[in-house]
Amino acid sequence: MTFQEQITQGIPSVLPQPKPYDTRRNAEPAEQTNINHAPKRKEILSEEEKKLALRNALRYFEPKHHAELIPEFKEELEKYGRIYMYRLRPDYRMYARPISEYPGKSEQAKAIMLMIQNNLDYAVAQHPHELITYGGNGAVFSNWAQYLLTMKYLSEMTDEQTLVMYSGHPMGLFPSHKDAPRVVVTNGMMIPNYSRPDDWEKFNALGVTQYGQMTAGSYMYIGPQGIVHGTTITVLNGFRKIKKNPTGNLFVTSGLGGMSGAQPKAGTIAGCVTVCAEVNPKITKIRHEQGWIHEVIENINELVIRVRKALENKEVVSIAYLGNVVDVWEKFDTENIHIDLGSDQTSLHNPWAGGYYPTGFTFEESNEMMANNPDQFKIEVQKTLRQHAAAINKHTSKGTYFFDYGNAFLLEASRAGADVMAENPTLGREFKYPSYVQDIMGPMCFDYGFGPFRWVCASGNPEDLAKTDKIACDVLEEMMKNSPSEIQQQMADNIQWIKGAQENKLVVGSQARILYADAEGRTKIAEAFNQAIARGEIGYVVLGRDHHDVSGTDSPYRETSNIYDGSRFTSDMAFQNVIGDSFRGATWVSIHNGGGVGWGEVVNGGFGMVLDGSKDASRRLESMLFWDVNNGISRRSWARNEGAVFAIKRAMETQPLLKVTIPNLVDDALLNE
Repeated sequence: MTFQEQITQGIPSVLPQPKPYDTRRNAEPAEQTNINHAPKRKEILSEEEKKLALRNALRYFEPKHHAELIPEFKEELEKYGRIYMYRLRPDYRMYARPISEYPGKSEQAKAIMLMIQNNLDYAVAQHPHELITYGGNGAVFSNWAQYLLTMKYLSEMTDEQTLVMYSGHPMGLFPSHKDAPRVVVTNGMMIPNYSRPDDWEKFNALGVTQYGQMTAGSYMYIGPQGIVHGTTITVLNGFRKIKKNPTGNLFVTSGLGGMSGAQPKAGTIAGCVTVCAEVNPKITKIRHEQGWIHEVIENINELVIRVRKALENKEVVSIAYLGNVVDVWEKFDTENIHIDLGSDQTSLHNPWAGGYYPTGFTFEESNEMMANNPDQFKIEVQKTLRQHAAAINKHTSKGTYFFDYGNAFLLEASRAGADVMAENPTLGREFKYPSYVQDIMGPMCFDYGFGPFRWVCASGNPEDLAKTDKIACDVLEEMMKNSPSEIQQQMADNIQWIKGAQENKLVVGSQARILYADAEGRTKIAEAFNQAIARGEIGYVVLGRDHHDVSGTDSPYRETSNIYDGSRFTSDMAFQNVIGDSFRGATWVSIHNGGGVGWGEVVNGGFGMVLDGSKDASRRLESMLFWDVNNGISRRSWARNEGAVFAIKRAMETQPLLKVTIPNLVDDALLNE
């Protein structure tokens, strides 16, 4: 069968043969390495619940197949803690093909198929055989039947239908209209009292919900590039905050996974020495082969020698330490190596299932303990968190600037009893160290409307990407001529970024790009793309953004951590965002429970928009992109954030139909009386 025939077939009526666990069928020769599999999930279902999980999985198959599939699915559930339906994994290579190669009646639907396959590309996905894109549990689907059925529906869809996705399950195609979203995605939207970590383990094992992370389950992940830019801006502004030049100074962190793997690349672009620890040999090897890290060192004493040399020579170099980051913090303390910037980006939103590893054990020993002795694993993780925090505290007492990178490090460390709490905690400052959003990205970017705007060239042609880079750069340079002083630095940083994007070789998977832009910048860049498409200069473009943005996410310990009026524990903004995007012209929208800081700790929403060169596309992009940013600015303004008050007043000057309530400030002296 051709690729197109396999897509339109959906779940085959004749079952394919079972597939070996650890092979890559029909992959490119360069990819013939062992797959990076998800760890075994904890056993949490009762015997009756295991039967229910099997019933749920078998719903996708005709009764004639049930007798054959029951023992196979039962074995998967016992071995891996989930039913992935490995035998249904397609034989074709998984990657974002040019949009013209997808079957279908709707160009918008074809673009969504392209984005789904990009999320599952072996070069992009963290655990591709388990349909997990990043973060240890950020899933596009829960099983391969869902993937096959979704792709079939998309191949049949017209522009008068909407596909409804319930946590990876394609509920079906429903009549709608051409201005409605083609796909509406929800992931993990639990009743509030059922949003604890073990609830996810249970209901995910039952096959009735999933963790979409942020851009995994919304089909908008573009590989590590997506976070490289935000991390570069964070590192640059972190050094600005401590009034140091990155050159000749040291940034220490950990994690080389789907999102955290961007850190060493960002450090290199910023111009510092970066040490990033990682316990997983496979992902370390992948990042080294991709060029995201320069060197890998396994011996802690060799690391000390190498870092001293790099600092002395003011090298711009990224070094991966294959081992536990706690050892790095402790060793650098005893060796008096000064760390200028420190952070952590291990997946502590998922601490008991592979997101964070205890010190004193090998990677294999930890995985065995995680699966077979989860209670002891939790004890060891919490012990390591206390040790980790104690080592950081020693460095910060000597002048290190440490920030939480939104991975729930401080939250989980506090739950473990580590010394991370502020002396005088408040609703806004519980921890002794800030979130990077509180002190860096929030006041410097989000409050002014600057966030991670993305686009993907649906042709798959690198020449189209180069043309869009130039278009975006030209737009920003023209805008900067008249932009106010308050946002000149943000404009300059992004112009510098886009000019260096090609040489930094940031593309992994689809021909995609990201830069930080405000509503005006996003709208003008998008319209310039649409006009170029209309002239036949480039192919279709898919617009999107990271959920980690001005408006998309309510996350009290990350995206909205610099909201100090008490509303950071509410999620009105994220829901309003996705509802508003839906009727203002988005091609698809998504809303998720859970993300980079954990299940039950965040609500986040995203969108995708297909530009086809039409007047309809111009109308939609202007309407939707304006709302998508200014929704968040208005909320930040109401929280009395100074930069956001400036930004929303400026937006009202440019758009007479916008009327936002501005907060009145109270004299502190009156309150203190």
